[in-house]
Amino acid sequence: MRGRFRQVGGGRLDDILEWYSEQQAPDVGQRLVAAILEHVEQLAMFPDSGKIVPEFDTPWLRELELPPFRIVYRREDALVSIVRVAQ
Repeated sequence: MRGRFRQVGGGRLDDILEWYSEQQAPDVGQRLVAAILEHVEQLAMFPDSGKIVPEFDTPWLRELELPPFRIVYRREDALVSIVRVAQ
């Protein structure tokens, strides 16, 4: 299985880096983005590790929690698509 960021999901990582940089803590932003990417890589091996998003209650839309963020992804046959990284 492989993973990919959709345009909506990937753009958020740049926003995270920018916000933490503006707060004079760019290293915190870099660590958070690295942790998010590490979790996404694990999804390629363990696509069912996230829980079903309660608002939608569909088995193919799942999320991982990495406080203060949620990584929402779509689980397809041979692909995990990151839909959104949100607070």
